[in-house]
Formats: sequence, C-alpha cells, structure tokens
Amino acid sequence: MAFLDQNYLLGGETAFELFQQVGDLPIVDPHTHADVQQILDDQPFADIWQAEAATDHYVWEMLRKRGVDENLITGNAGNREKWMAMAEVFPWIAGSPTYEWIHLDLRRQLGVEELVNRDNAATIWRKTAEILQKPEMRPRALLRRMKVETLASTDDPVDSLEAHRKLAAECPGLVRPTFRPDQAMNIFKDSWRSYITSLERRFNHKFHKLQDLVEALRQAHDWFAEHGCVASDHGLETPYGYHVEAEDADAVFRKAYNGHELEQDEVIAFMSYLLNQLAEMDAEKDWVFQLHIGVTRDIRDSLFNTIGADSGGDVSDHLIDYVEPLAPLLNRFDGRLKTVLYCIEPGHQASVAALCRAFGAKVNPGSAWWLNDSPIGMKRQLEYVGSVDLLANLAGMVSDSRKLLSYGSRHEMFRRTLCEVLGAMVDRGQMPREVAGELACYLCYQRPRELFGLAGLA
Repeated sequence: MAFLDQNYLLGGETAFELFQQVGDLPIVDPHTHADVQQILDDQPFADIWQAEAATDHYVWEMLRKRGVDENLITGNAGNREKWMAMAEVFPWIAGSPTYEWIHLDLRRQLGVEELVNRDNAATIWRKTAEILQKPEMRPRALLRRMKVETLASTDDPVDSLEAHRKLAAECPGLVRPTFRPDQAMNIFKDSWRSYITSLERRFNHKFHKLQDLVEALRQAHDWFAEHGCVASDHGLETPYGYHVEAEDADAVFRKAYNGHELEQDEVIAFMSYLLNQLAEMDAEKDWVFQLHIGVTRDIRDSLFNTIGADSGGDVSDHLIDYVEPLAPLLNRFDGRLKTVLYCIEPGHQASVAALCRAFGAKVNPGSAWWLNDSPIGMKRQLEYVGSVDLLANLAGMVSDSRKLLSYGSRHEMFRRTLCEVLGAMVDRGQMPREVAGELACYLCYQRPRELFGLAGLA
C-alpha cells in the first residue's frame, strides 16, 4: 500500500468497496470554526501558509514539538519563511494525523503530489502560489468541489450575523450559524464582566438582574433562529446541570456583576441555572444541544500570556466527572431535547456511550473530537460505540476545522476509518454486507442531515 493511495486506511476488499459507496457523498458538517467573512469575500488565498497553517493550532503544536521558534509559527516572520521552517521539520511529524491531513489537502484539492520536506519546500511554495490564484481555488469554489452541502460556523450571541445574512442571500443554506454562549456562561473568568457589558450594548439594555441576561440571550437565540441556526454549542470543562432556584442564581449574578469574588459552589450554581435555561430554549425550537466536554483550557502559561486562547495550550483531564453533574439536566429534558455529547479525553468515551445508551434516542455521541479525531481515535470510538450504544445513533462526522481546505480531508479520513471498521465487522461475520453499506451511507450523510434538521437542503 502506497502513501495515501486508493487503499489508504482500508485493510481489505470489503472496506474498499464500502468506501466506493460513500467517498463521493456530499458533506454535511454541523460543527466548524468557519470564517464566514472569508467565504463571503471569496478572495483567493495569499499563499500556502495562509491556506494550511496560519489558523491551524494542530500544525502549530506539531511544529513546537520539533523545536520551531514561535516567531516562525505565530510570530512576525514572513509566510514564506514560516513555510520553509515547517517543511524543514515536517517529515518528523509523520504518524500524526496532521501529516496526513496536509498531504491530503495538497493532493486532493491542489493536485500537488510532492511530499512536504526541505527538498520540496521551495517547489511546493512556487507551484501552489500559482494554483491558489486560480478561480477554482477561491473559497466558494473549493467548497463546491469538496461537495460541501452545508456547514455550521461557531458564533457568539453578540454577533449581528451580518456576514451570514449577506452570504445566505448569495448562497442559500451553505453556512448556518451556531449559538455558542460560553462567554456568558464562564462567570469565573476575569473577562466575564466586560463580556456582559458587550452583551448589554448589543441589546441596548442594562442588566440589573439575572433574568435580564437570560432575556438578552433569548433575544439572541431568536435572532440566530431567524438566520437559519439549528443548534447551540457549549464548550464546558464540567457540564454542570444541577437544579438551582432562580433567586439563588440571581444572587450569584448580582455578586459577580458588582465585582465580588465567587466561591466555587456559587460558580456551579450560576452555570447550572444558565445551562438549563439555554437547554430550554433549544428544546422549544427543536435545536440540537451540543456539549463539548472536558477541556482544561490554556494549561501552558507562556502560550496564553503571549498569544492568547486557542493557541494550542489546551489539554484533557481524565479525572473530570461529568456523569453526576450532567445527569440532572438530562433527566429534566429526557425525551424532549436533542443532545450530542463530544469528549476530548479518550477515557471518557465509555461514560459517553453509557450515558447515551441510558437516555435513549434523544441523547447521542458526537464524532471523536479533537485529540481523538485521528484514524486510531476514530476507530476506537466507532468500535466502542458500536458495542455499547448504537453506531446508527452516532451524530455523524464534524470537522471542527479552523481552515477551509481541511473539510474534505477530515471527512475523507472519517469515511475511510468508518469503512474499515464496518468492513472488518462484515469480514468477521458480525453484520451483512448490505447492512454495512446502508449504515456507512447513513452515517456519512443522511444522519447529520436528519438530526440537525437539514434534510430539506438538497
């Protein structure tokens, strides 16, 4: 088997045949960090560094591991200089999914077969400089070529969604916003009060009590719905979902609003109350309530202090317990809230699968997320979910990508891994071949369309 050839990740004939069924299906990607303004502007990429590495913290982390200076990653060095530094060490990150993703991008989207290394760096830089200026390499044309039917961005409640509105007029249904109220939730952060001020400005209303905040979030929720939103997303280290009386949560809000330090039990009370309120909004609109669980943020001080959040300093923690704090919320909304659970810690997959099994059809596992979205992580999750919960109830693949070029590559990696898992089960006599084919097509396309209410787009 040659590198990234037609048998890539496929260990047998059955897996190969299954991939022939799903490889060209349209992409429905319900969770990305798409730059909507970039898609609206539809301008060509400046160069290959901008297209592949300027916004991708997966790349940044790998380069740091090989000792590349930060100035050549996120600093002020020129893009060509950064690309050459990346190519110098790139062979040494083989085995990482990042190595495969970037080469898949180059081969599938740009037609560049050369391996990224010191010897080929200048050639790839020149060749891609010409290719990236072609009309077919502009963002919207790329999305069409990758067969992206629809994708969801990640958006804050203060966002006016003006870029979404303009893009929807030109490309109906292509990009939908996702309601991400983390900054309102994170009352423990130093930035919380300034964020509340920005939310007050957005809705031209001073918050004198917690219900004022809830009402502003409801207005934002309604605004997002008017712009095609079908899901919320919540990035929480621990998803506190306890029942808390409104007056108790209000007392915590007033205390924090007035600049006083909170105790941990007060933080938990506020976050629990607000998460339940947001879940209620989703249930009323039949949105999908997505929980991204278990990330310990910004663990590396030097990165956070010099670059900021989302720079590659987040980790998982296997000691986080989310079953006990989340159970009250799942019980409160049992049978009436479409919920998807994503976890960053591989050891939490067992708890996710068991929770989803216990709570039936409305609560389901999301695709292997972040540190798990590699062939090995996806394979382990698919095998485990299939044996404990149901493969058919997996929410489908999401790229979680911060760069446009990787949507196709990440979905291809998932589809090939899924076909390998299903093909092996067929070959071991665990399921019929025709059932495996139906299941593969369902999970790669129909399932996310149905779950997120996007089935009318095609």
